[in-house]
Amino acid sequence: MAAVAAPPRPAARLRVSLRERFELVPNWAIAGGVLIVVLAASVFIRTRYIGGEFWMDEAITTGIASHSLSAIPGILRHDGSPPLFYVLLHVWMSVFGSSESATHALTLVIGLLTIPVGMWAGWSLFGRRAGLMAAVLFAFSTFLTQYAQETRMYELMGLLGLLVATGFIHGFIYRRRKYLILFAVCEALMLYTHAWGMFFGAGSVLALIPVYLASSDRRGLLRDAAMAYAGAGILFLPWVPNFIYQATHTGAPWAPPPRFGAPVLFSRDLIGGDRITIGLLLATVVGLGSLFTTAYRRTRDATVMWTLIVLPVATLLLAWLASQITPAFVSRYFAPVLGPILLLAAWGLSRARAVGIVALALSVLFVVHISSYTPQYKSDMRDISGEMTPRLHAGDWVIFAQPEEVSLGWYYLPPGLHYANTLGPVSDPTYMNWVFALKRLRAASPAATLARVLAMVRPGEQILYVRSLTEGAKNWQASWTQLVRRRSAQWGELLSNDPSLKPVAFAPHTYRPACCVGNSAVLYLKTS
Repeated sequence: MAAVAAPPRPAARLRVSLRERFELVPNWAIAGGVLIVVLAASVFIRTRYIGGEFWMDEAITTGIASHSLSAIPGILRHDGSPPLFYVLLHVWMSVFGSSESATHALTLVIGLLTIPVGMWAGWSLFGRRAGLMAAVLFAFSTFLTQYAQETRMYELMGLLGLLVATGFIHGFIYRRRKYLILFAVCEALMLYTHAWGMFFGAGSVLALIPVYLASSDRRGLLRDAAMAYAGAGILFLPWVPNFIYQATHTGAPWAPPPRFGAPVLFSRDLIGGDRITIGLLLATVVGLGSLFTTAYRRTRDATVMWTLIVLPVATLLLAWLASQITPAFVSRYFAPVLGPILLLAAWGLSRARAVGIVALALSVLFVVHISSYTPQYKSDMRDISGEMTPRLHAGDWVIFAQPEEVSLGWYYLPPGLHYANTLGPVSDPTYMNWVFALKRLRAASPAATLARVLAMVRPGEQILYVRSLTEGAKNWQASWTQLVRRRSAQWGELLSNDPSLKPVAFAPHTYRPACCVGNSAVLYLKTS
């Protein structure tokens, strides 16, 4: 009697059926469904503090962008930044206004764009699973969540870094030459956005080394590289005169040279903390570990992996070395390397299967406490303004002990006021003139500079003196911040001892912890 095969178990039929059904779902439906979910979640977590107050850098950015498009490049010669984000913000404010929420919305939109772009990049390079995982990683990135609520260019640098890395891999490794246009254009846009575009571009040159070693068409690779980098350079040429002026006249005296704590900054401020870093790193090693073996040495996958490792490492190393001479190494500048790092992680997680899924889930779970990495209060100037505005009148003076905070007062205090800082009277409070700022502050005698300001104040007018709270702060060790702290004390003593000045009010009455710079203010009436 012939044997009769046993019917398949219902559970097995169910598993096969679900798998088959999933495979039948069109890719566009899967991508659309995931995007809707992660975009909604990202919008929720990235708008918790969207109406939060500015700190001084945001006020300066908004102030510069408030000028006409033709005036912005000239002002930026004194600020030290490239113009792209300021131009975008100017156009945005002309439509949506200049409130905190309105300007934060621009960076929110830019940050949200990294989610579909990250999905496309991961999907086109490594397959569907990697694309979906990349979308989740970009949606729940703590760095992008924090700076989506800050009116600065870091979200834009993150988006451009992602596009440059994707264009690099498609164009130089997969030899899809049309992507070299994407690489060149986005690299030029990075140069127009932030000085770290230089480090990222130089890092990409070093990332060409593993590509060159594995290439079977080295001459063609070098030809394409020469054309792509020349194209980016030609696009940047119009800004070169301004860049040379900025490089020789402005700097970052407010930052100390970096030491050997860069990995801590990287883990904490870029990735989101040690738990997320370790989880993603272990899963990525599990997924990509085989590519480190000699059997895969010259394969395309190994070349892509080494490219995504060399690109961020070389960028950070070059920036660290340059900052030993001219300090410019702070965690918010790490934005351009976030894209290639998350692409590498998404690829590794997609190959690690169950381990990758667990690591991805945990990395999402660890970001639920948004307040632990996104500050709700970046300054207390809005509080000071709320208390002092009813007491201030047109023609009164506001003196800031920290020169770059003048723009913060301009943003929050009522119109019609005169401004000064420890460098002297300020003709345009919408920006900070960084040209030889440290040298000028060292040369500005407190007594003589204050006397020059007081000579412009008539009896019956008021002076609001705003002083930064620096006691116990460990980040006041750079040459600029040390001098600002000393000048603050000197000016405070001179004002309090001046017999022609009578203190009439103090603010704020309640201090809230500010992540960046807190302030106290004293209002004086000039009696004679």
